[in-house]
Amino acid sequence: MLPIEFEQRMKQMLGEEYPAFEASYEKEKYQALRLNPLKVDKECFLKKTTFNLKQVPWEENGFYYTTQDTPGKHPYHEAGVYYIQEPSAMAPVPFLEIKPGDRVLDLCAAPGGKSTQIGVALQGEGLLVCNEIHPARAKILSENVERLGIRNALVTNESPEKLRSIFAGYFDKILVDAPCSGEGMFRKNEDAKEEWSLENVGLCADRQDGILDCAADMLRPGGRLVYSTCTFAPQENEGSIARFLERHPEFAVLKVNMPEGFSEGNPAWAGCEAEGIKNTMRIWPHEVNGEGHFLAVLQKKGSLNSAQPLSLYGLEKGISTKEITDYLAFARETLNNPPQGIYLKFGDQLYAAPEGLPALKGLKVLRPGLHLGTMKKNRFEPSHALALALCEEEVFHSHELTVADGSAAAFIAGQTFPTEGEKGWYLITVDGYSLGWGKVAGGIMKNHYPKGLRKA
Repeated sequence: MLPIEFEQRMKQMLGEEYPAFEASYEKEKYQALRLNPLKVDKECFLKKTTFNLKQVPWEENGFYYTTQDTPGKHPYHEAGVYYIQEPSAMAPVPFLEIKPGDRVLDLCAAPGGKSTQIGVALQGEGLLVCNEIHPARAKILSENVERLGIRNALVTNESPEKLRSIFAGYFDKILVDAPCSGEGMFRKNEDAKEEWSLENVGLCADRQDGILDCAADMLRPGGRLVYSTCTFAPQENEGSIARFLERHPEFAVLKVNMPEGFSEGNPAWAGCEAEGIKNTMRIWPHEVNGEGHFLAVLQKKGSLNSAQPLSLYGLEKGISTKEITDYLAFARETLNNPPQGIYLKFGDQLYAAPEGLPALKGLKVLRPGLHLGTMKKNRFEPSHALALALCEEEVFHSHELTVADGSAAAFIAGQTFPTEGEKGWYLITVDGYSLGWGKVAGGIMKNHYPKGLRKA
């Protein structure tokens, strides 16, 4: 059952299309995964996978899977080979047109689907700042960034207003996947229906106005901002963009090539006059194989010059290599190609942050780059994040497990196993994909898969 006031509004909006829209709720939701090119060659994966995959038209690495497939329970999921993501949610990021080396902000980033999509597009170059205002959700975001092996991400837990005070005119590209009333997720999420109300639609629209104003101030002249929601409410979609353009005449909605099945925005639903509303895009569940979404591609007037602005407090300097001799000894013994960047230390935790990292003063930071590990007394213990960011070619010692014989699942469950080889740290892989650390001692591969992630 759909909320009555929602039904009435949708009938007015869609007219003769409404029966097809209503019928879409009787269909099964579409499920998809997005392959991670930082870890996997797409063509090679497609040749050997047992999943029944079909291309998502608007994302080159996105694939529908069937109800017979269980990718979330597969060892490849724990290895970060792919991210399970609703297919329509894959649509906004490609419109950012990210290039390696860009500075990109994902302002409302949890649980991390779009952030990891951005991280893949950056190919390890430039900077990704992914932010989430809610602490528990920010932790999930950080874990997903780790699982997919993204090295150049700064994960923060701040309000948009706080970020604006530090990053004025700083970013080349910004994604605002705004908190919304979630109408597009009614088929996927029963709770969204229960929590819906017209009052909440209005509250979300007001919140979106504030978030967009913060994003506008953080974008460089000539930069690109993509706004998206998973709702049908005009007040939060065409209305949000129209109000934004009234407040920010330095922005314009770009006309872009729409994927097949997407629809133009409706200027009549904007609630006020604004140019370019037809250039916004709607994704309807009765027209594509996915849930409901809205997105707009905006550009700030001006041009991106070569001089990159600094944040409020300048650059993070990092620490001297004299402070990390135990890590350097580990790296010489274990890593063929150690991660590059500046070193940061928080307590006994060591990170490799990207060159040019903005100063972290005043920020609540969950992850300032790649977590390398823990500095213990006279020794260094590598992190799970480091294992997931590496490949076999970057270490001296690795040990391959497989899905077929159950050894990968046993490792994830925490089991040890006998092995031959030199003492020391080994990158454990599943069919060639990094999975975690093991350490050989006395003919036994000790299991260093994190206890909190183990699955029986």
